[in-house]
Amino acid sequence: MTTPAKNTICLWFDRDAEEAARFYAKTFPNSSVGAVLRAPGDNPSCKEGEVLTVEFTVMGVPCLGLNGGPAVKHNWAFSFQVATTDQAETDKYWSAIVGTGGEESQCGWCKDKWGLFWQITPIALTQAIADSDPAAAKRAFDAMMTMRKIDIATIEAARRG
Repeated sequence: MTTPAKNTICLWFDRDAEEAARFYAKTFPNSSVGAVLRAPGDNPSCKEGEVLTVEFTVMGVPCLGLNGGPAVKHNWAFSFQVATTDQAETDKYWSAIVGTGGEESQCGWCKDKWGLFWQITPIALTQAIADSDPAAAKRAFDAMMTMRKIDIATIEAARRG
């Protein structure tokens, strides 16, 4: 067994922590699946021998997936924010999450099929809304507020006015 990280994000899943971890590992760079711990005995969330926890990394962030049963659901209070460099990368991650049973939301947010929230955020958007010209930043922000998946060309056009 590997030595655990000092700080690990624990994510509660109904029963599919390993499936989710494997999806994240194949979708995002610098991601992997580590140790899978099977329940040594029956418990309220799973039977003996079923996956209880799975260690995984998402873009360098250490995580632990816990198959805790249906009592706890993910919500907006936690999300992964993925900074993308261009429209192709934005589209790739958006499609991977939404196109496999996830759901679109506003302003670059989406939810995967396990209920975990993601922000697919182009660096161009972050730079635009931090523009030193308040009018340019507001135009970019207002454009973002009308979007689901972020369209970089539209953000840049709004920023320019």
